[in-house]
Amino acid sequence: MDIKKLQSLVVDALEDVKAQDIALFDTTHLTSLFDRIAIASGTSNRQTKALAASVRDKVKAAGGDVYGMEGEDTGEWVLVDLGDMIVHIMQAPIRAYYRLEEIWGDKPVKLGAAKRKSTKEGEEADAPKKVSSHLAAGKKAVDASPVIEKKTPARKAAAAKPAAEKKPAAKKAAIPVGKTIKVGKTKSAVASAEALKALPPKPKAPKAAKPKADEAPAKTVIKRIKKVAE
Repeated sequence: MDIKKLQSLVVDALEDVKAQDIALFDTTHLTSLFDRIAIASGTSNRQTKALAASVRDKVKAAGGDVYGMEGEDTGEWVLVDLGDMIVHIMQAPIRAYYRLEEIWGDKPVKLGAAKRKSTKEGEEADAPKKVSSHLAAGKKAVDASPVIEKKTPARKAAAAKPAAEKKPAAKKAAIPVGKTIKVGKTKSAVASAEALKALPPKPKAPKAAKPKADEAPAKTVIKRIKKVAE
């Protein structure tokens, strides 16, 4: 039996009886005795025995060979020998003690790939999924190529004209300056101006005579009065 089909049957049989922490490893680089190792946990002796029986029955029903089973009497660790694949079904404390993952776990196999079935359901799962055309992933990639723009006769004529022939920009029209408008005086201003004109002119103050240069300034004499002794 093909190893991919065998590992798919084993994983399905373990999941049917609610196995815990299923792990699958590729051992082709470690030994030539078998190609795969499966490890799963059971919560009780009864469940480990049921898991081993499920694997055995499912492989035989699919036409595979079961070479032996060990540990069914105690149920703590049941080993199912399928030739190209060895299945270890253990209780959690036994699995934590022996740590088989550290010995055989260099190349883990993803359970998603191991669970592919040979039925119509599995074929549909393996088929490429259709992506909606409105999504970016569904659109085909378009090769980026340079776009050559064809010039029309009108564009060629425009390109042939020298830059000097371009029309100068139109000058802005000069803004006309507004005329000065004289505002007439009010009646009160005219009346006050006429009243000022009617007043008599103010008399001019006489100018002070300037002293001549030859004349000496007048001296002021202060006489002292002697007191008469009594």
